[in-house]
Amino acid sequence: MYHVLMRLQRKLTASLLILFVVLFMPFVVVRAPRGSMVSLSDATPTNVAIIFGAGLKRDGTPSDALMDRLRVAAELYRLKKVKRILVSGDNRFEGYSEPDAMKTALIDVLNVPSDVVRVDYAGRRTYDTCIRAHELWGVDRAILVSQDFHLPRAIWTCRRLGIESVGVSASLQPYILGSWYRTRERLARYKAFIDVYLWRPDYIGGAFIEDLDTVVFDEKSAVVPPWQYIRTASWVSSPSNLPGWGVGWAQSGS
Repeated sequence: MYHVLMRLQRKLTASLLILFVVLFMPFVVVRAPRGSMVSLSDATPTNVAIIFGAGLKRDGTPSDALMDRLRVAAELYRLKKVKRILVSGDNRFEGYSEPDAMKTALIDVLNVPSDVVRVDYAGRRTYDTCIRAHELWGVDRAILVSQDFHLPRAIWTCRRLGIESVGVSASLQPYILGSWYRTRERLARYKAFIDVYLWRPDYIGGAFIEDLDTVVFDEKSAVVPPWQYIRTASWVSSPSNLPGWGVGWAQSGS
């Protein structure tokens, strides 16, 4: 009887240990390294800021959370912390385009020069935005801009996919769905853990677009024409012919 009880105890202990690993490992692993979340003023200058989509209002303009991300990105540019802003988001429905809304807001509302903004239409979620930024846009180092509840996962994911990342928070106000976002983010960490370590998900790939890590400024801080730094064989005359100018699928930041 004693030996039976000991075997049951060992099985129970092993089961509890497995349950603990399953429940808590993503929260232990999927987190931002110490010092990787910085303020605007403390951010080390780099070439690229990556902005993740976060939904649109009914009129097609950025949601409050997304607009705050764009405000921070514009400020990074004004402070000369970044030279290019890569916006990446959902474009799967007709009449719904996060990337276009982000680009319009940056240029028309926040007065960021149009040649600073690059648009990625297939950032259906955080994983896709990070891997496409690295593989199609040549980004090896970036400042990520998102709300504080999303940044740890975004930083962790981008780093695992080849981008040395730091994050600047765009949590500039309380959000109506703030509690829901935080709860959803806890669940999303499980998916991030699975995506990176267990199941590499499909994403919309394509030909290399542009090496954003080679952007330079001349002595007068004018932007050198970007086609001088395209790593593909030749410049395409129409932006609509560029890979990445097509249709994406789902919401970035998810």
